[in-house]
Amino acid sequence: MDLIVTLQCQDQPGIVHAMTTAILDCLGNIIENQQFTDPTTNTFVMRTRFETELSLDEVNTKLNSVLNKFKPNLSVRSVSENKRVLVLVTTESHCLRDLLYLQDLGELPIEIPAVLSNHGDLKALVESHGIKFIDQSGLVKDAAEAQLRTLVGDLKIDLVVLARYMQILSPGFCGDHSGKIINIHHSFLPGFKGAKPYHQAHARGVKIIGATAHFVTPELDEGPIIDQDVAHVTHAATPEELIATGRDIERRVLSRAVRDFAQDRIFIVGDKTVVFHN
Repeated sequence: MDLIVTLQCQDQPGIVHAMTTAILDCLGNIIENQQFTDPTTNTFVMRTRFETELSLDEVNTKLNSVLNKFKPNLSVRSVSENKRVLVLVTTESHCLRDLLYLQDLGELPIEIPAVLSNHGDLKALVESHGIKFIDQSGLVKDAAEAQLRTLVGDLKIDLVVLARYMQILSPGFCGDHSGKIINIHHSFLPGFKGAKPYHQAHARGVKIIGATAHFVTPELDEGPIIDQDVAHVTHAATPEELIATGRDIERRVLSRAVRDFAQDRIFIVGDKTVVFHN
């Protein structure tokens, strides 16, 4: 089996030795390993990928018996077990299209059992990929969120992705699914809020356009940042060209964040993340 084990706990002597010893006890061969200690919180995080002939249950038992003394947050899963992702959209399709395309190519190790929307515009696109489309356009906010909660449970969802979903989730839902909701947001300096942010940016002569993928928390757009990117623009760019540039950055940043989550590369440490890249 090809497995990924992640560990998070307070830093202390002997963790790496214990992990490698436990994997050796599993007759395992380490093929990838990354670790980091956050100096502010003294939190140690570690991601290890290894091969073994033992079953997942046997590996879990052996790793826990050796590592429990460190009181870790420990997780082991098979690389072949893709994370299940529920995508939420409104009317813009660029981020959704990229997720669907990369999933179809096998370059994004996720399974999307359904796409939920508060509009019906993207129904044909979603169903063309053989994915269930859930139209909530006729539901009031409380009923829509109740249905969302049910879907997350019934579909065994690992991650909710807000792919330009223009609705605010309740603090209760965000808190209940902490670390399991990712949003994409345009990034400007200064910040342009409200309607038509790209038109506002054009009016102010913005020179950089960016996007930020972050975890969703009860505090709007304040969650731990996962990924960011920027593009330089000039005074000659029209609002429409700024929008096109922004779309390209948004789709790329969101897809990278989803991929990192799907590969167990993200650790939330306090108000920030540690992300192990390839």
